[in-house]
Amino acid sequence: MASAHDPEILDVQVEKMGMLWSIHVTVQHGDTGWDHYADAWEVLDADGNVLATRTLHHPHVDEQPFTRSLHSLVLPDGTREIWVRAHCSIADWSSQLTKVELTP
Repeated sequence: MASAHDPEILDVQVEKMGMLWSIHVTVQHGDTGWDHYADAWEVLDADGNVLATRTLHHPHVDEQPFTRSLHSLVLPDGTREIWVRAHCSIADWSSQLTKVELTP
């Protein structure tokens, strides 16, 4: 379970168009303003290598939960699963990893 400061990933949706993927991530976090907010999420492979990072450029104090997307992601051949985790400006990367199975 995530700590009080950790952002929580509520949902991850993926879409494949040709060789490109779009990742849609719904995050919930107790953003209080610029001093404390969920400021990124990232996509990892099964070995923990970072495949992509989506920076969240501002707090979402009045928009909880919120969904943000990353488009035109090229995943390595043979990737069958990804992991997504979120980052907080105070508490670093969340210990919660959300596994997503990919359909080729």
